[in-house]
Amino acid sequence: MTISLEAIRRCFEGAVPAQIATCAPDGTPNVAYLSQVHYVDDRHVALSFQFFSKTRENVLANPYAMAQVIDPLSGVHYRLSLQYLQTETEGPLFQYMKARLAGVASHTGMSEVFVLRGADVYRVLDIQCAAPATVIEDRMPASLLPALRACSSRLVRCTELAALLDETLAGLAGHFGVAHAMLLMFDAASRHLYTVASLGYPESGVGSEIALGAGVIGVAAREQTPIRIGFMTSDYSYSRALRQRSGGTDGGEREIPFPGLSAPHSQMAVPITGGGRLLGVLYVESEQSMCFTYEHEDAFVALAAQLGFAMQLLEQSADRNDAVAEAPRAKVTSGEAVTVRRYAADNSVFVEGDYLIKGVAGAILWKLLSDHAQGRSEFTNRELRLDASLRLPDISDNLEARLILLHRRLQERCPYFRIEKTGRGRFRLAVDCPVRLEAVS
Repeated sequence: MTISLEAIRRCFEGAVPAQIATCAPDGTPNVAYLSQVHYVDDRHVALSFQFFSKTRENVLANPYAMAQVIDPLSGVHYRLSLQYLQTETEGPLFQYMKARLAGVASHTGMSEVFVLRGADVYRVLDIQCAAPATVIEDRMPASLLPALRACSSRLVRCTELAALLDETLAGLAGHFGVAHAMLLMFDAASRHLYTVASLGYPESGVGSEIALGAGVIGVAAREQTPIRIGFMTSDYSYSRALRQRSGGTDGGEREIPFPGLSAPHSQMAVPITGGGRLLGVLYVESEQSMCFTYEHEDAFVALAAQLGFAMQLLEQSADRNDAVAEAPRAKVTSGEAVTVRRYAADNSVFVEGDYLIKGVAGAILWKLLSDHAQGRSEFTNRELRLDASLRLPDISDNLEARLILLHRRLQERCPYFRIEKTGRGRFRLAVDCPVRLEAVS
């Protein structure tokens, strides 16, 4: 091909509808509009299959077609000679196109009509410019490589997970101009993602959860593929109906509100993986439509790859040269006692009747407070990892992330206790008042 697919990638953003021309076995032509043309790689595209139409009938009988796409900035038309290969009805490609189609459908009020049945994969045989002699100013977007380089340079200096999370968000804000973002870690046991750091929200939402497969974050995590949506869509929003609620009359509300925008018009979720397993998700959003381009997607995928590698290295070195901590006597505190209640069913912890945390982080806090009541105040990550009562998973326990979550949740919601770092893999639990522990089965 004299023109590469990479060179015309702007044509696949969905700003201008594409067309497809097919031919029946008897030679009768048919032309129809397409909701979506998706760039797969430098030799393939995927077209949205929504209706059992004449187009569908034709390509199954005669696998050759012609698609016309338009550059939204220059206005130049390109014709793609295509050969139909297969239809995918599940998996990362299908889920990505389904999410993007939902955004377009919601934006145009066609949610009930625009339902993706499959992703038709085509080989691109040739690309022709419809007006090769036309001279039109080509406004290329500014390269994001300098921003990616600057952001990456911040990450390589991080020696702890907390700094890695904070520097990632600072880099997104300072170098990419992102105003709203969050980082979530994956808990394989509960199949949920939990927020460990956020940017640009009135409440940090640290500890809030999203179920695997819920919304753009959950789908991106489940399929381990980046998903980018340029329009407002109710299908992939984070209303209270999508959040997994728990609790009851005995323990009160056990939900930390998700910090996302109430009406995002652009969303992108990029999975963070390492060693072939899901570690978390990098999520950005905006109140503006079409805020994130495919250049942003490429840059954030590269950034997420660096994050996953760094997280693995930090996890492997977390316990190095760590010995089990001594058990010095905790300082005796005075004043009115604070009641801490733990519900064993989900390790949810309430302080003075207010919900604080649950799950593994809740179990860790309960252990620390129980040991503190026996006179201990110094702890190590290694001893927590070896404590069978915490029921950490055998693989990828994310202990560092859970401690960060607990540390930040205490900072925000509990003035009585705090976690103070005393060295690599070591910390102290500081308690400023007497504590009354109540365990509820």
